[in-house]
Amino acid sequence: MRGDSGRPAAEHEAAKHSPPPGLAALEQDFDTGSLYALRSAVSAHAAAAGLVPARVYDVVAAAHELAANAVRHGAGRGRLRLWAADGVLICQVSDDGPPAADEGETPDAGAAAPWPVDHSHGLWLVGQVADQFTIDRGPAGTTAVATFAVRQ
Repeated sequence: MRGDSGRPAAEHEAAKHSPPPGLAALEQDFDTGSLYALRSAVSAHAAAAGLVPARVYDVVAAAHELAANAVRHGAGRGRLRLWAADGVLICQVSDDGPPAADEGETPDAGAAAPWPVDHSHGLWLVGQVADQFTIDRGPAGTTAVATFAVRQ
């Protein structure tokens, strides 16, 4: 599936939700060993964007669930981008697709399942706490975007 620019759909979705140049508050790569640091950074940036403590917790929970899915169902790593614009905080998590097979190994079709099509508990949680939530899957990877209104 491709976006209207001819790029893979996941790339197109990421570009559609990119912050204006110089506006990204947080861009952080992560893997299974750095999820704790990711949660801490997301918490600090969400609070700095003006979210009340309960909403900061929602953003951290959503970011963690999306990152954990990227680690578990993607290549074992991903990238989180978090920025505020026009009264909302946007949390974008992307992976680079399924894990690569080891050299000389035949890929097992069932071993690298994409993020679940039917939302499991983590994706359900994100849908409950975010004001808006989209997920785009394609051969180039998965991109999930959760948006949170910054209410004063």
